[in-house]
Amino acid sequence: MATESSFEAQVVEVLEEKEVDFEGRAQPYQKLELVGLTGEKKGQKIVVENGDMPLANVVKYKKYDKVVIIKNEDFGGRPVYLIGDSVRRDGLLLLLVIFVVGALAVTKWRGLGAIVSMVFSFLVIFKLVLPQILGGADPVGVAIIASALIIPVTFYLSHGFSKKTTVAIAGTFLALVFTGLLAKLFIQLTYLHGFSSEEASFLSIDQSGVINMSGLLLAGIVIGALGVLDDVTVSQAAVVEQLLTVAPKKPRVWEIFSKAMVVGRDHIASMVNTLILVYAGASLPLLLIFINNPHPFAEIINYEFVAEEIVRTLVGSIGLIVAVPITTLIACWVVGGKNEKR
Repeated sequence: MATESSFEAQVVEVLEEKEVDFEGRAQPYQKLELVGLTGEKKGQKIVVENGDMPLANVVKYKKYDKVVIIKNEDFGGRPVYLIGDSVRRDGLLLLLVIFVVGALAVTKWRGLGAIVSMVFSFLVIFKLVLPQILGGADPVGVAIIASALIIPVTFYLSHGFSKKTTVAIAGTFLALVFTGLLAKLFIQLTYLHGFSSEEASFLSIDQSGVINMSGLLLAGIVIGALGVLDDVTVSQAAVVEQLLTVAPKKPRVWEIFSKAMVVGRDHIASMVNTLILVYAGASLPLLLIFINNPHPFAEIINYEFVAEEIVRTLVGSIGLIVAVPITTLIACWVVGGKNEKR
């Protein structure tokens, strides 16, 4: 039985480059000389043809490009080498270094706390969330447990141990519960099953139906909302704290709430707009399908992969909207209420 293996290599020479015809469609073709960087071909040269079979998209490579080579065997047992993908680690590492240096240069120790909290969040997701879901655990329950771990640790690391941070944690928890319940309701009302993407279908087949795909969709919405609630809750708690600091006299709770909500409304508007643009930017191919699709708009938004993005965007936005008054009210009670009693 033929085995498949992979290793990394670097292009040392473009031996031939032209266009070939496949049933009337022109396609780039290259013959490349590469040297192995890892694995059994490390230090050895091989020749690989790129674009010698009909493909939807052929990537053209140049000298010094690093690629992943997939080794197969033909029916005679001879090795066949194909380019599987580009090696992206160098660029990703450079981007990470720029991010870390920039964060530390601007925010000093606070930035270090944010970086540590980011690492902690990744560890929770990759060491707890993903293994538990793959093991058949309820995705929603796993997401709730992960959120209960991530929220206090990341908030205190990023923003310090203070009354403001504690208020933001409480507001985030309540807004996240509301967001989860709302997502669950509208996943049911819109009959979303979680199979809209090709990855979800492959995952369901690979795991033989062990994973609850609609639950996985809900868990994804909850974790995604957690990522944006941090900003609004901490900001609103800070607004209340600062209003009390600069107030000439100790205002009443409702006065603090009213003034803080003026800032909160602007924050809601900007964050919702940001959220919409983030989803739009990530879904540009989907939006282009809308433009070229002759079907009516009412039919297009009924497709599950479209409805899923709409639910994800609107539920997340509503969660942000609700987080502002909830956090502001808690901050007014905790901080302003004590001052009012003095």
